[in-house]
Amino acid sequence: MSKLEQTPQTTGPQGGVSPHSGVASTERPAFGLPGIPFIIVCLLLFALSVWLLVTERFTLGVPLMVLTMFLSAGFYIVQPNQAKVLTLFGRYVGTERRNGVYWTNPLTIRKNISLRIHNFNSERLKVNDLMGNPIEIAAVIVWRVIDTARASFDVEDYGQFVAIQSETALRHLASQYPYDNYDEAGLSLRGNADDIAQALGRELAARLGHAGVEVLEARLSHLAYSPEIAGAMLQRQQASAIIAARQQIVQGAVGMVEMALRELSDQNIVQLDEERKAQMVSNLLVVLTSERGTQPVVNAGSLY
Repeated sequence: MSKLEQTPQTTGPQGGVSPHSGVASTERPAFGLPGIPFIIVCLLLFALSVWLLVTERFTLGVPLMVLTMFLSAGFYIVQPNQAKVLTLFGRYVGTERRNGVYWTNPLTIRKNISLRIHNFNSERLKVNDLMGNPIEIAAVIVWRVIDTARASFDVEDYGQFVAIQSETALRHLASQYPYDNYDEAGLSLRGNADDIAQALGRELAARLGHAGVEVLEARLSHLAYSPEIAGAMLQRQQASAIIAARQQIVQGAVGMVEMALRELSDQNIVQLDEERKAQMVSNLLVVLTSERGTQPVVNAGSLY
């Protein structure tokens, strides 16, 4: 078990993280000025400082050159679907999401955060379902960062946090439902894929919201019994299918026999006593429910 799973969290009354657990403030816009005008200003200052140095006016040229280099350190570029998290002397000052070239305080530290959509394909986990059967399960999680402040400061590594919490949520989900429901009551991992995906998405959203991560989609990518019980469970599934088929065949046969007796009686084709009706029902059920073709025996004598 990883350290993230072992470390207890301080939770508030609603099950979320307590305000005393060191949660950083939410994302806010950073101070940033358009970079192109400042580039022109810096080029002019650089040209002026070079001219002063060439003309041996060192008392003005050297400070102006140093000032130009200092101002140049404030430029940064934001790529599409990227963000810059800015901190100043250990304090979060904002996030820049706008694409392009900008200028800000040169003393700030700028960290890249990707806002692109990520896929996480979990490993095949061996867990026990609600009935205690060992199964293999895996999932595909589609996620992205929506709060760069939380992703940067509330967790050590938000990518690793997503991986560990996704596997933890998947293990917990697998233990809440049976692999298959043979009595057709309740949800099962195999028979209710959409409902299970929604349940997994809700649990992941609750777990990953503390890291500023949004879950776009969560679905099972692999589900199977463990190899040591796969053969026995296959026989159980086959037996359940045979029983269900037999039930449907018997129900249909009974309906056909009832219809045949009713038609004979309504059209007054033949009058049968209870003994002959029972014999006819027995013969019809044998014919209708038999797996093989039946060989009729023709009675050439009298009916009785």
